[in-house]
Amino acid sequence: MMENNNLIPRFIWSLVLIAFVVFTIFIFPNWFFCLVLTAMIAAALYEFYSLVEKKGVPIFKVSGIAIGIVVPLSIFFSFEPTKGWELLFIIAVLLTIFILQFTRKESNQAIVGVSTTIFGILYISWTFSFLMKLKLISEPYLPSGALLVAFLLLVTKSGDIGAYFIGTAFGKHHLIPRISPKKSVEGAIGGFIFSVAFAVLSKYYLPAVPVLHLVILGCLLGILAQVGDLSESLIKRDCQVKDSANLIPSLGGILDLIDSILFTAPTLYFYVKKFLI
Repeated sequence: MMENNNLIPRFIWSLVLIAFVVFTIFIFPNWFFCLVLTAMIAAALYEFYSLVEKKGVPIFKVSGIAIGIVVPLSIFFSFEPTKGWELLFIIAVLLTIFILQFTRKESNQAIVGVSTTIFGILYISWTFSFLMKLKLISEPYLPSGALLVAFLLLVTKSGDIGAYFIGTAFGKHHLIPRISPKKSVEGAIGGFIFSVAFAVLSKYYLPAVPVLHLVILGCLLGILAQVGDLSESLIKRDCQVKDSANLIPSLGGILDLIDSILFTAPTLYFYVKKFLI
């Protein structure tokens, strides 16, 4: 349970971030959205690689961050030299990291270093960049990309909020204590219900999307948001830290902020492309 003296600054910083997100999505142009997205990816990658470095793994931090930055920029500028650009990009990343490994004097933990560097790019940069893809959707019979991004954040983060408050008030049964000892089964159920409820309530500003799709998306995003949160908790547990960084008072680092979005963003994008377009 979080101490009361930490709840007020957490609430204040949450309001500040919500206001910034609203302006970034609805007021500022797409290039600013891309800039913010790219900066968050760079910061989250830096936090992730820094955690891994503390375990003594020889990763390619600078190269990994640089490659990670390319992903959202390529989406924004529609840089697709081939139809299967993403597969080509993955192959290029593999070649680049291995060539960098060849230049090192030692090959100790080479497999771990190469794998972890590439994992960071896929886990953070590739998944989070789907927010850019959602923002750029402009089908005439669908809501604007800005509304789709807002829907994603609302459903995902409402689950975080529901899990926190329901878990704090009624949590008695541990969910997976070896990964996150403070998370409870009651909190997980509460978070799922919140996600589904806010997904259905989104019908108000997504009138063209059938309620059935909203319910399905609420279920999918509600589950995957918690999987994303638990996944980052697993990484932090392995690295023996509480937060990925101390960048945002009472909230932790950027990776702590976006962990629940990493799996929900690509899921919403592919669902929209498959069933709503």
